[in-house]
Amino acid sequence: MKSMTGYGRGECAQNGFKVTVEISSVNRKQSEISLVLPRELEVLEAQIRDVLNRSIARGRLTVRVTLHSADGKTSDKVRLNAPLARAYARELNRLAKDLKLTGPLSLDLLARAPGVFETNEEMADAEDFWPAVNTALGKALGTLLKMREREGAHLAKDLSSRIELMHKATVQVQKRSPEVQKRYREQLIQRIKSAGVEAPAVDDERLIKEIVYFADRSDISEELTRLQSHFQQFNDCLSSKEPVGRTLDFLAQEMNREINTVGSKANDSLISRAVVTLKTELEKFREQAQNVE
Repeated sequence: MKSMTGYGRGECAQNGFKVTVEISSVNRKQSEISLVLPRELEVLEAQIRDVLNRSIARGRLTVRVTLHSADGKTSDKVRLNAPLARAYARELNRLAKDLKLTGPLSLDLLARAPGVFETNEEMADAEDFWPAVNTALGKALGTLLKMREREGAHLAKDLSSRIELMHKATVQVQKRSPEVQKRYREQLIQRIKSAGVEAPAVDDERLIKEIVYFADRSDISEELTRLQSHFQQFNDCLSSKEPVGRTLDFLAQEMNREINTVGSKANDSLISRAVVTLKTELEKFREQAQNVE
């Protein structure tokens, strides 16, 4: 079981360049990746997403990739893109003429135009950086997954404690349920006596029909059996190596359905008290389950 929150960072130096990858993840019902790349590495976006999607099934990832010289200094190789500079000058002069603007076109303006001066980072082929990007990405992803696993272990412990409390409350309800029918029969006979009517015999057909009708209307055996089944499915999730967050969401919905039905059928204060415990623990379970991948 893994959490959806975590952070990882990785670096790799190659051929005078250093690639740094930072990944942070937070809760999300679906998988979502926000990727920030330098312009030189934009063509690698699909490859980076493929690597992430193979390891992350749920959560919102924010991934930042930076590229700079290995020594941290500004690149020492610069090339002038003269054809691009001429194109800028030609188009700017044409625009000035159309707008009837006067004044010379400055070299400073051209020098600051995008792409006129290229560093060695910009002159390199993006695919040449992939090995370094892939290595840094793997390191960051490994750190992130370890953090998610550590937090996931804490989540599993907390969720298990919620299930255990719900299991105990369910056992209490199971033990109490047969007493409800017996108590209902005694109360029914007592009300008849209080009304001044002769109490029917234990085997009186009318009394039996009324008790059977009540028993059928208040029977919660199926709901309790399904609750126990859901508890077992949770235990199966604990040993699963696959992402189980969506499964836990589904189990929480199903447990809520069964608990509500038990509460609506319950005609006993002790059972109602146990239902309150079930609902309280289920709400805590549901909130924690939203953190699980």
